[in-house]
Formats: sequence, C-alpha cells, structure tokens
Amino acid sequence: MKTPRLILALLALTFALAPQLPGTAFAQRTQDNYRAKLISPRAGQVLSPGQVVRIQWTANFPNVDLTMCETEVLLSLDGGKTIYMLLTEQRNPKVQYFDWTVPNAPTNAAVLDIRFGCLNIYPETSSLQVQSAFVISPSVN
Repeated sequence: MKTPRLILALLALTFALAPQLPGTAFAQRTQDNYRAKLISPRAGQVLSPGQVVRIQWTANFPNVDLTMCETEVLLSLDGGKTIYMLLTEQRNPKVQYFDWTVPNAPTNAAVLDIRFGCLNIYPETSSLQVQSAFVISPSVN
C-alpha cells in the first residue's frame, strides 16, 4: 500500500510549496521590512575597471528564519533605472560583503541593488542604493 503514502507525500509537498497569501493559515506574518545600507563603495567614490573593491553593506531583516533566505547583488549603470548585471548568485544573507572586480563599464551613476528574499516566507525585495551612487571611470590604455 505505497500509493496512499505517495499521495500523502505529494499533498504535503503541494502545501509546502504553494504561495502563501497574507491572511491564510500558512502565512507567516512579518513585523518589519527588509532594508540594506551600502558601506562600500562610498557615495561618489571613483572606481577603475579591473580594480578589486570590497562591496559591503548592513541589513535589517524581517522577523523570519534566515535559513530559507538569500541575497543577491546587482549593478545598475543608470542610477537604478535598469539592471546592467548580476554581481553575485544567491548568497547567505548573513554574509554581507564580497570582493568585486570592477567591469569596463564607464558611468557616473553606478548603483547597487541588494535584494533579499525567502522561499515561500518573504518575497524578493529590492533595496536600491541610490543614495550611494558611485563612478566607474573609463579604462586607461
């Protein structure tokens, strides 16, 4: 009689992976919101292509279990209007730094977006760092 066990397992998996809407019995309410604050690079700092720079930030997380959560960092070259490239894959949100090699993408309006989300617990949320815009200078040949 393995079939009933399989059906129960699939049913349990369906509930575990179903989107959680506010007000449902399975929803986990959060009491505060996610926010990040860039420490490095600093606002107005001029970076050069090929330079290795430490990207570092602090974050205030919602009241959720972080084991099912992740952070990603993205780069915008136009002050946050569009995303140019993904700088990291999904990362542990407790690790709030990494070393980055600056690309050859000159701009006076580089901005980072430090995103956070938790599978089925907290939606992916952007924290665009427009207050910390920095410069990527043209490459020197």
